[in-house]
Amino acid sequence: MAKPVYKRVLLKISGEALAGEKHTGLDFEVIGKVCDVIGRCVAMGVQVGVVVGGGNFWRGVKDGGGKMERTRADHMGMLATVLNCLAVADVMEQKGMEVRVETAVEMRAFAEPYIRSKAIRHLEKGRVVIFGCGTGNPFFSTDTAAVLRAAEIGADVILLAKNVDGVYSADPVKDPSAVKYDSITYDDVLAQHLMVMDSTATSLSMDNHIPVLLFALKDPENIIRAVCGEKIGTIVKE
Repeated sequence: MAKPVYKRVLLKISGEALAGEKHTGLDFEVIGKVCDVIGRCVAMGVQVGVVVGGGNFWRGVKDGGGKMERTRADHMGMLATVLNCLAVADVMEQKGMEVRVETAVEMRAFAEPYIRSKAIRHLEKGRVVIFGCGTGNPFFSTDTAAVLRAAEIGADVILLAKNVDGVYSADPVKDPSAVKYDSITYDDVLAQHLMVMDSTATSLSMDNHIPVLLFALKDPENIIRAVCGEKIGTIVKE
């Protein structure tokens, strides 16, 4: 078996990815496969933090746009992430994994409040830590939350598991001539307005020198491949 090249990773999973082919709600078969792979990473000695989006239930400004005040719409998005966190944590526990959910907005009946030192301690003990509620602030995406948590816990890399298999020069669905990049710099992502993450998240990862590896979650084994340094998806770095 290949050996991991990273000691501590921050895995960002989009809410849509957890919905599988249904595109909304939760697909527990998909979640189970993802949790199995994360469990194997932990067994290999990799410390895994997870940030989960909430787009399978609610996408803040997109779903509330024009009908709701932005801050309140984003608060609903934070709650959507907690639904996903609890579902993923439950599946992990059923599989015998140790896991803790920490939320940026306190809801002690459901989860621990996010405390950086406590999160790191959990990771060092081999527990998976799932971070909910994004950054805890409106106007910031869960991609930005993933970069923020990665910086705070000292992650070696951000694993961006999405519905696309890499970074392209244009939307590959709309433009068949779009070129996939194996590697690209933060500067080029920002200059070309490429949809890796939002510009705030990209700038934050650039300022903190954290590489971002974007790949497709359609095959959960890609998480293991990424952890072991195989060339998959697209790496965004300096």
